[in-house]
Amino acid sequence: MKDEDKLKKASFAAGCFWGVEEAFRHLNGVISTSVGYMGGEFEDPTYQDVCTGGTGHAETVEIIYDPTLLSYQDLLNVFWKSHDPTTLNRQGPDIGEQYRSVIFYHNEEQKRLALSSREELEKSDIYKRRIVTQIVPATKFYRAEEYHQQYLEKRGRRSCKF
Repeated sequence: MKDEDKLKKASFAAGCFWGVEEAFRHLNGVISTSVGYMGGEFEDPTYQDVCTGGTGHAETVEIIYDPTLLSYQDLLNVFWKSHDPTTLNRQGPDIGEQYRSVIFYHNEEQKRLALSSREELEKSDIYKRRIVTQIVPATKFYRAEEYHQQYLEKRGRRSCKF
């Protein structure tokens, strides 16, 4: 079995994909990240298409990781801490369906862990409002334009905050 056969995929949407990618990119065990679009019906969307809010896609980060170094639960923990899962179709100043909070699962184990982690958070009373994060099957991932990949790093930044 080759090393790349052991790698796993995870996909998360939690607002503007530049900041979401940065939250995951430097974790030990993350092999690669790509930003793009998932969850809509529109084929081969561009950034301009998705920004109209009419494609159904969410700005998504696809993560390839080594499960011997980093668990899916670890990724879920970063996901929950990296954004406000109680705001519907909004993160910070970004408003629209494309900025919704979504866990796109790739198999039944990811689904089970995602549902369990959300339930645990809801019971914890950490949030005063209801968690609105969707947990849905992964669909086709459309990689965003190259200038969006590692956008913050290309600009020497570690976050979207000014």
